[in-house]
Amino acid sequence: MTPAQIRIHRAALQLFAEKGSSQITVSELAAAAGIARGTIYNNLESPESLFENVASQLATEMVERVVASFATVEDPAQRLANGMRFFIRRAHEEPHWGRFVVRFAMNNTGLQGLWNGPPMSDVLNGMSQGRYNFRPEQLPAVIAMITGGVLTSMLLVQEGHRTWREAGSDIAELVLRGMGLPADEARRVASSELPALPESG
Repeated sequence: MTPAQIRIHRAALQLFAEKGSSQITVSELAAAAGIARGTIYNNLESPESLFENVASQLATEMVERVVASFATVEDPAQRLANGMRFFIRRAHEEPHWGRFVVRFAMNNTGLQGLWNGPPMSDVLNGMSQGRYNFRPEQLPAVIAMITGGVLTSMLLVQEGHRTWREAGSDIAELVLRGMGLPADEARRVASSELPALPESG
């Protein structure tokens, strides 16, 4: 995207997160971005599709960064635990990003890749390697457990009830235990040092 488009998308993300609505006006967007209305129209093919574009771009960017972080991590359980904690830490570091995900991730198709991408792959790989112990037909429930656990942990952090380290390690540990890892191993994996999240391409 051009610098103007990046600025517009960042302002839109903030407005969507603050309002809790997928509808914003061009005037609101121009004011939030600190640019003229004409600049908005010149840099957006369709203001009506802005929400879906922001959601899709957010999902793609986060998935790419999480996948890049796995370059030297082979254990699917460690990858899953790290991925969950990345989301929770980013919700702390970038509150508008976190609020957007919490508000819209459960009912927006553009954000489904957050949960149907790397988390699904790591669960399936863990199953094939015998790391996890649950019935194949329980896979949708496992993904729902991961998704719900991450989103509610992000909310706990946003509301100041837990630190991102506490919330991230706790939910990762409990999810891994629920999937069949021994308690001691689940705790070790979930509390390991979390690396930096690589910057987007």
